[in-house]
Order: sequence, then structure tokens, then C-alpha cells
Amino acid sequence: MNTTGIDFVSLNTWADKLISTARRAGEAILEIYATDFEVMQKADASPVTIADQRAEAVILADLEKLTPRFPIVAEEHVAAHGVPTFDGENFWLVDALDGTREFIKKGSEFTVNIALVRGGLPVLGIVFAPVLDEMYVGVVDELHGKNRAEVWRAGKKVSIACRARPANPAVAGSKTHEVSDNMKKFLEERGINDRVKVSSSLKFGMVAEGKIDLYPRFSPTSEWDTAAGHALVRAAGGRVHDQTGVELQYKKPNFLNGRFLAEGRP
Repeated sequence: MNTTGIDFVSLNTWADKLISTARRAGEAILEIYATDFEVMQKADASPVTIADQRAEAVILADLEKLTPRFPIVAEEHVAAHGVPTFDGENFWLVDALDGTREFIKKGSEFTVNIALVRGGLPVLGIVFAPVLDEMYVGVVDELHGKNRAEVWRAGKKVSIACRARPANPAVAGSKTHEVSDNMKKFLEERGINDRVKVSSSLKFGMVAEGKIDLYPRFSPTSEWDTAAGHALVRAAGGRVHDQTGVELQYKKPNFLNGRFLAEGRP
């Protein structure tokens, strides 16, 4: 039973509005992308640019209008003001530019991530790759199980779903954060020879779309890195779980994740 006052219709309406928000955030990113922008360093030594900050401002303004009472946990705001504390089980997680290192290299595999968490699990996720013009949308209908999972390319919407795992599953790893020894062991244990390397939340999109079957992550991530992609995989019929097989939970201390595995249908 839904006791939060948020139904599937509302989630879909919000997702439709946030498609426009993600596109405008993407436009703000691409304006900076086309310039010789400055790369700054945050307290944790990770890079940040004005594109991260401008895109986040676009998203925060829209979310504050859409759901004024829902807390928002956003990467750059946390970096500037610290980890927030709040009551309640409904909140937004935002990574306005996931894959900043890819952006700095003038690559194409960076994304805008917006997710709504309800009761510890993401139920709405938007993942937009501005350079590729790929928009993934995932909405989870926890009451009826009639989820929404889709990708927009060249103005065309296509419904997507995780595929049943083949005898030789396809694996994706991170371009910049892969732990090679752990990945090698993971592949050897499953008799898999290789994997593709992809940046940002596009790996979740590939799982949801049935292009890959497994995305293991061995190094730490923040919850805003994973929530939108996790919602997408859930909506498409897959799972994102920890080492014990429990679905990855949100609103953990400092909003940090341990190891996890995103996978399509077994």
C-alpha cells in the first residue's frame, strides 16, 4: 500500500516535467563544454567545473518548484555546505554532471542524473547524455508493477527492458574508476573474457536496455551517482544490489555506497 501520497500518475507527471529540466541542464553544460573552461578542485581533490554548478542550479530551481517540501541532496551543494540531515522518506538525489573527468577530456559519456527516492529505494530516474542526445527515463510502479522504462534518441521514444541473461553475459566496467584486480577476478569466476568500459550512469542505461547484463562496481560511489540509474534498472526489470544480494538502499550515512552489482534479468 502506498502511504506516502505519491502515486504512479504523479511520478509519471514529474518525470515528464523533468525531461525538460534535464535537457536545459544539458544545454547549460554544453555551453561550457564548447569553451576553454577552468577546472577547479573540491576539498576531496575531485574536479569540478562551472558546468557542474550551472547545471545543478537549473535542476534545483525546478525541483524546488515541483515538490517544495521534498529535501534535495545534490553533489555540488553537499560539497559546498556539507551533508544534509532531514526527516522523511521522500527526497531527491541530483548529480548534475556525472562523469566530470569525461567532460574535462571533451568526451561524450557524461550525464545529467535526477532521481527521487521513496522509502529507501529510487522510484524515478532521469539519465540524460547531452552530447549523445540520449534520454533515459525510469519510473517504478510499486503498487501495480506497471513500470515505465524508455530511452529517447533523435526525438523518438523506445520502451526498453533488461534482457534475460545469456550464456555469455556482457559486462561493463568504469573508464576511470575500475579496480582492475577485482574486475579480473569477477570475470574469471564467471568465465567471461572481457568487458566494455563506459563512463557515468550510461552503464545503468545499457543494463536497462539489454545491451549488457552485468555492471559490477568495486570502488566507492555516492548515492547521487547511482540513484537515477538504479531507478532505471528497476523500472526495466533488473536489480542493483550489494554483496549480500540486498537491493541497494539510500539515505545511508554520508550518502555513500559500498560495492554493488547492477544486473538485468537472471
